[in-house]
Amino acid sequence: MKKISKLLKSRLVLVGLAILLQVLWWILFVQRLTSYSLFFNVFFQIISIGILLYLIRKDENSSYKIAWIILVMGFPLFGGILYVLIGNKKPSKRLAVRMAAIKYEMGQSMAQNTWILKEIQTQDPAVAGNIRYIGEFGPYPVWKNTSVTYYPVGEEMFAAMLEDLKKAKHYIFLEYFIIQEGLMWDWILEILEQKVKEGVDVRLIYDDVGCVSLLPFHYADLMEKKGIKCLAFNRFIPVVSLVMNNRDHRKILVIDGHTAYNGGINLADEYINKKLRFGHWKDTGVRLHGDAVFNFTLMFLEIWNSFRVPDLDYEKFRPHRWHKEPFESDGYVAPYADTPLDNEEVGENVYINILNQAKDYVYIATPYLLISDAMESALCLAAKRGVDVRILMPGIPDKPTVFFMAKSYYPPLLKAGVQIYEYTPGFVHAKSYVCDDRIATVGTINMDFRSLYLHFECGTFLYGCKAVSDIKRDMEDCFPQCHQVSLGDCRRGLIGNMITSILRVLAPLM
Repeated sequence: MKKISKLLKSRLVLVGLAILLQVLWWILFVQRLTSYSLFFNVFFQIISIGILLYLIRKDENSSYKIAWIILVMGFPLFGGILYVLIGNKKPSKRLAVRMAAIKYEMGQSMAQNTWILKEIQTQDPAVAGNIRYIGEFGPYPVWKNTSVTYYPVGEEMFAAMLEDLKKAKHYIFLEYFIIQEGLMWDWILEILEQKVKEGVDVRLIYDDVGCVSLLPFHYADLMEKKGIKCLAFNRFIPVVSLVMNNRDHRKILVIDGHTAYNGGINLADEYINKKLRFGHWKDTGVRLHGDAVFNFTLMFLEIWNSFRVPDLDYEKFRPHRWHKEPFESDGYVAPYADTPLDNEEVGENVYINILNQAKDYVYIATPYLLISDAMESALCLAAKRGVDVRILMPGIPDKPTVFFMAKSYYPPLLKAGVQIYEYTPGFVHAKSYVCDDRIATVGTINMDFRSLYLHFECGTFLYGCKAVSDIKRDMEDCFPQCHQVSLGDCRRGLIGNMITSILRVLAPLM
């Protein structure tokens, strides 16, 4: 009873109820208005027709448009109003202007290292093209003089994070989608509090929706009292709002400008298998040490400076500011970010470019598989070309409905020759690609519409690094522990297929 009482009093439930009441009020308002007057009935239908025409000509993902077109046509009175309220994927104008101004200030610091790009061009023009794309539309440069360590599970990465945090002398930047009080966060917080006492500049960004049921509402204030500068990104408010769609899904830790961590691992106990929720939690991450860390520092400061007093002297955050010795060089590293502020789907395009360039194999790990037509075509075409395309999916899902939706994408992929493996021991939260023993990417970007189109995301693109072989080896170790999906597993009968079709249409809105 205490758990139920606590849940009912939680901010997630209270804010959710407030939003639900607003939606119901709008429905009743429109219904009552149209029942009294033919004029309003026609007016709202005209709005819906206008929205349909707008969607048809809008330069946007076709799956997303089709989902809304079906909803608007199915509910001509409410559909148009619903799209006006929550249909636009863009963040608020205020947020966009703020972040655009900061990014403009960063322009020179984000310039591409053209001499490194030319070096890659002589080795592999296709890879150079993908890195050139990241540099122009990220925009984040490629680096050498960086060593990369790959972690196949969260607990290994966590142990390394603790050691590096203890060594921090100047500043620590943390940016995470989920933080939950427990063993993992308590150990990190203890170190952060100690570092504050030592004079280290500690800054924390967490996503308010990601933590809405996990942290108290005034948690940022609690952190400030401890001396930790803190920002709750995009506060979850009890108002029907477009900006609630756009979350900070990144996972970034930067220490003294020369060491960074990135991957799928949030700061909660299930990510290090200290709390079992969906069997064994399979996640991945990387540690960077060297010049490429600067990209992650800029990503953090882009959001921080948009909401707090900005640090505009970016040169003082360069990796060599507090690390005078030369860094080890291990291939080429290009950390990159994706943002809903523009019309460029960097995360999806990096994935598609890898698939289009593949000659031998592409191994993919993702927790979700709700993909666009372009991504589906790229996967199928790669397999049809003879590329060994394998997708590692959860065996025990965290969101059964979303997992059921994902299965609707299985048949066309399987028929094209894509192999799908479901991880029997538990849940796969990793977001990794590895290709042809040459290139890989590890980061926060799921293969679903929210990650690819709505969220602030980041990843680490690797070329010629030792870690690439480690990622491949990890994937090959996982496949024998999986159930390989066959077309026979996808048969659901008439009713099951109808439900799957409906869910697939709605997938872009999930």
